[in-house]
Amino acid sequence: MSRTGLRVAGTAVVAAAALTPVPSSADATGERGMTATIRYTEYGIPHITAPDYAGLGYGTGYAAAKDNICLLAQGVVTLSGERSKYFGPDASPDRSLSSASTNLASDLFFTGINDSGIVERLGTSPAPLGLSVQMRELSRGWAVGYNRYLREGKITDPACRGAAWLRPITELDVARRGYALAMLGGSGMVTDQITEAAPPGGTQPKARSLEKAAEGARKLLANTDMGSNAIAVGADATATGRGLLLGNPHYPWHSGRRFWQMQQTIPGKLDVSGAALFGSPSVNIGHTSTIAWSHTVATGVPFTLTELRLVPGDPTSYFVDGKTERMTQRRVTVQVKQPDGSLQPVTKTQWRTRYGPIVTSVSSVGLPWTTWNAYALTDPNATNLRLADTSLALGKARTTDDALRALKQTQGLPWVNTIAADSRGKALFAQIQVLPNVTDAFADRCNSLLGHLTFRQAGLAILDGTRSSCAPGKAPGTVQPGILDPDRYPVLNRGDYVTNSNDSYWLSNAEEPLTGYGRIIGDEKTARSLRTRSGVVSVQDQLAKSRFTRADMQDLVFANRSHAGELAAGGTVKMCREMRLGEPCDVLAEWDRTADAGSRGALLFDRYWRKALSAWDLWKTPFDASDPVHTPRDFNPGSWAARKALIDAVDELWKSNIPLDAPLGDHQYVTRNGEKIPLGGGTEGLGVLNKIEASWTPGKAYTEVTTGSSYIQVVSFDGDGCPDTRTVLTYSQSADPTSPHYADQTRLFSKKQWVTERFCSSEVDKAPGLKVVTLTGK
Repeated sequence: MSRTGLRVAGTAVVAAAALTPVPSSADATGERGMTATIRYTEYGIPHITAPDYAGLGYGTGYAAAKDNICLLAQGVVTLSGERSKYFGPDASPDRSLSSASTNLASDLFFTGINDSGIVERLGTSPAPLGLSVQMRELSRGWAVGYNRYLREGKITDPACRGAAWLRPITELDVARRGYALAMLGGSGMVTDQITEAAPPGGTQPKARSLEKAAEGARKLLANTDMGSNAIAVGADATATGRGLLLGNPHYPWHSGRRFWQMQQTIPGKLDVSGAALFGSPSVNIGHTSTIAWSHTVATGVPFTLTELRLVPGDPTSYFVDGKTERMTQRRVTVQVKQPDGSLQPVTKTQWRTRYGPIVTSVSSVGLPWTTWNAYALTDPNATNLRLADTSLALGKARTTDDALRALKQTQGLPWVNTIAADSRGKALFAQIQVLPNVTDAFADRCNSLLGHLTFRQAGLAILDGTRSSCAPGKAPGTVQPGILDPDRYPVLNRGDYVTNSNDSYWLSNAEEPLTGYGRIIGDEKTARSLRTRSGVVSVQDQLAKSRFTRADMQDLVFANRSHAGELAAGGTVKMCREMRLGEPCDVLAEWDRTADAGSRGALLFDRYWRKALSAWDLWKTPFDASDPVHTPRDFNPGSWAARKALIDAVDELWKSNIPLDAPLGDHQYVTRNGEKIPLGGGTEGLGVLNKIEASWTPGKAYTEVTTGSSYIQVVSFDGDGCPDTRTVLTYSQSADPTSPHYADQTRLFSKKQWVTERFCSSEVDKAPGLKVVTLTGK
């Protein structure tokens, strides 16, 4: 497929950017022959049916644009490298597609990618390296559907109504978004460091110590704005004897990395319901009539660094196998808006090596480009366009065996695990993702001195660039060079349960820990997060009483158990009494140990615990690998750090004029069109499954959520072909404040209520207030 072959047939109508209807033939817009029916059920959820993949994409793109045209169009501007052109160079993008700190850095990064033609080249490759025919058709139709909505000129969202940067898109734009999502855990994490890399000048930058660099690597890989919980329960642990799944991803609430809910159907070929990340043509997390799956952010390190030994006197040349190689230069030019509104070109040079682009440090890992050495980033997901096809393959699966086979054949998941349950009663955990082909033996042979330390502590390999044999090579069974053999990843099939809350694979089931896997995949026999421990304890507590029902799984999500409170509140009260603090002690003693919106004392414990959690002497009983679910434990009332944290938290609330026993929801809420919506849930360190991360504003507390529970689904199978499913999209379907679906599901989330999903066509047809839209490309 040529570069133009990735575009929608014909030239898109430029006048559509003016938001006025433009008469045009179906040939000119690429719509000829496309047809789709969209049935809207409660809460604006579209059920899209079409006779083929192009039509399915057509209906999906149209419905997606109708709900979120402004955020989708922002992504198009970002991926086109045009943010500086429209919004100026210094503003910050929303970071949904990269870590760029400024529009200029974002533009230089994505323009460099576009100039390379990598997405077009991958598009010419046959599947599985490139896109399948079905996904190409879906993507083509998605672009046409998006353009149709844009051409109709019905935009009501003030965020982009009448904006100069709205434009029709092409299939290439759709592919670029999938490519950017794949790179989020690698190149996309070091956007600034790639675009700012430059040969050393007169003053040599100071390198960090090995220990500090290793610690920086550990913090880098732990510092993301995404997470998730997922629990799959099998026949041995459900009341029905069939599978049951909880999917609870924790993603941003306000960026182009939100989820959007839908059902996609091609009669006899595809019938899948769930949610897709913005701009994705297929369902990313969801279920069919016989299998349900979700993803959690994995611990595998999806990139490596390579240390280059530079040629004396020439910092742009390096040694490989005793010979000299020169770095290559790519001059990247973007248009930048000036204060007077005019445009001026800005050009910067990006430096590359046989191992990948040069980076100057990786977040807090200080790895400067000196006259002696430099570091290159190798990101195998920089040649991965397979994410969309992996999602499509999961949407066609009938069993967990099919899902596992799809993961191994497509090899497209960049940074997530897969947790699934099926109607047979099987529960699956699989960490099959795209990681560098760095086994422990390879790392021992090829890591640099620093690399041995970072690999042991964080799983980050820093390889010796002086030896060509230390570049990750082709492994058996892989669809691209340089990635790990899919048979080397941890997989667990159980009849009771599997779970993951963003720790490694090791404790996917407490009764069968997974061991013996490569360090680049994750760690073993180390302390688990309180959220991981809370998930396992919650499952174990339920199974001690009875087998799971769908309602039990729903209750587990919204129980809002604070595992930190269960472990430490009693000891904290004792400490508080010893300190003779009075009222705070009474408030914490009466706290119900939950993060419910109505819970009194939850806010005080939250502010205290965030400050105390890093104390080295917080627990009397340290972590024990033989009892990982219950250690560390036994709060230490004598911890001076904890005592100071409590005093500081009390002082903080008093200074903000917030009562110590104020209900959590009075000070943890979102405001939508002037309506205050209280929220339960809690931060990572509290060990609350219903994760909510919000920015603290002195005097007001938590007034807006940044990340947290997003698309929540509980799927059970009763054997009649219509899964018994409950869902809630926490921030609702649309980001448009004029939409009736801007906050309707947010209110449900606040009240711990659910949407009863309509999957079978007969259920959809019975929806009250059903709205039907028929699209044809005549």
